[in-house]
Amino acid sequence: MNPVLPQNSFFIGVDLGQSRDFTAIAVVERAEVFGPFDHVVYAHRKLVSLCLRFLERVPLGTPYPEVVRRVVEVATSRGLLGHCLLAVDGTGVGRPVVDLLRAARPGCTVSPVIVTGGDSETESDGYHRVPKRDLIVALQVLLQNGHLKIAAGMAYGEELVAEMAEMQVKVTSAGREQFGAWREGAHDDLVFAVALACWLAHKTHPKEPAGAHAWCTLR
Repeated sequence: MNPVLPQNSFFIGVDLGQSRDFTAIAVVERAEVFGPFDHVVYAHRKLVSLCLRFLERVPLGTPYPEVVRRVVEVATSRGLLGHCLLAVDGTGVGRPVVDLLRAARPGCTVSPVIVTGGDSETESDGYHRVPKRDLIVALQVLLQNGHLKIAAGMAYGEELVAEMAEMQVKVTSAGREQFGAWREGAHDDLVFAVALACWLAHKTHPKEPAGAHAWCTLR
């Protein structure tokens, strides 16, 4: 029996920038494929893949209402409308922008994330508090294991790889780990947009079956 590809789902990650930082938007596609029936376990084998399909940097200095409009355009674009969820950086200036985004009705559930330097993930008042370390390490593991693919020829793909190479861990005098791009002038907006999208995919599907299958052309 040939594999059957059901409706895919998409996860959007938005890292909100400030005056010197870009706002980045990432779209990760999650695909499920059901293979031949396995009479041993009496079920169809399910393969799951994550593929980074879209990356964008909003120009520096873009007013937040314009940023919100662009995010809504992506979320309501053909193929994504009704089949996506959105995670947005709610740290710092992010809270009022989150309110703007919700008011704009992007056609999908908005999950605000406050990135912290803590040790555990918590949730209160509709906001998820997620340690920066968890976001970065989870993304690194997905890439290293081949469970997250990058679509061929995608805009900002090379910049994302360069940002990942800049990610370093720094231990403070209090013994706490801090993750980020420590070189002066280096950016990490693309990394965090993708990390937020992948975090939301895992949050939505916490118990994925073992194995992964690449359904996009690799770079």
